[in-house]
Amino acid sequence: MRRLFLSLPLLLMPFVAAGQTAANDPYSAAGRLLSQTPDQASPAAANGVPLWRGADGRWLALQSNSDTLAASQGDSPLQFRAVDAATVQSSDVRYGIAPNVQAHVGVSERNWANNQAPRVIGSEVGATYSDGRYALGLSVGTDNVQGAATLPRLLPGALPGVNGLSAFDSSTQLNARGRFALDGKSGIDLGASVGRVRLLPGNVLGVNALDQKSVSFGVDRGPLSGSIVGRTMAPEAGVPGGAGYNPDRRWNSIDLGVTWRLPWQGQLSVGAQNLWSSGNGVNTPAGPEPDQSRTPYVQYHQDL
Repeated sequence: MRRLFLSLPLLLMPFVAAGQTAANDPYSAAGRLLSQTPDQASPAAANGVPLWRGADGRWLALQSNSDTLAASQGDSPLQFRAVDAATVQSSDVRYGIAPNVQAHVGVSERNWANNQAPRVIGSEVGATYSDGRYALGLSVGTDNVQGAATLPRLLPGALPGVNGLSAFDSSTQLNARGRFALDGKSGIDLGASVGRVRLLPGNVLGVNALDQKSVSFGVDRGPLSGSIVGRTMAPEAGVPGGAGYNPDRRWNSIDLGVTWRLPWQGQLSVGAQNLWSSGNGVNTPAGPEPDQSRTPYVQYHQDL
């Protein structure tokens, strides 16, 4: 089912082509939508492939995106290691409920280039209000590692870290995002998230779950964008820690990144994960967990 959602854009391309063929048919809904001038088009035109538009102004659109991990996690509540050269594929269905309100449901998939770990599948449901210059959205999201808990997944460090945790199993979070457009080419983005990260059994922390919070601040000007993200994790409230572990301990970190989208459909990302951190993990034969070592990165991504 998840693979079906992620392949929706490819499955719907024949229908989009058919809609373009019917653009001169005044009785075709697709024709009416595709023959509109930019001023007449609904917000669906800016959100991907238009699928439907009603006479009352409601609309349905499909959005698909492929991005580098470093560029896509600017406001992500979870931290994925950028040095793992992962890519993010996402598909969203957006529904215009009212002139300034739209709902969305989407899925995402994170893959590692060297297949050193199972896929991480995410899903999100939410709504956004926008009046053109201001926008505010709320959503609920989940992420989980696919596949059975086989031997490679249980080996320390075999799974690329999520929030610095090699024993990551799944997470659930409530997200809030806002944007203030300074003009047509620049804006300021704000984000916040609260949630819970669940760990695999037998992890070196000896706990089942951690509460996590994050805040993000981003600015963009044309093809250039930058973001700073702060994250904190602590043991689940009311649950004692494992042996040798202080249940009052917290882990804090700050990530900083800049992305430049190039004219030839490429993008260059430069930054550092855990640029500042506190509350180092417990030292064990398997290494500290979570891993908060400072990690600079440079990534280039080219769309073909």
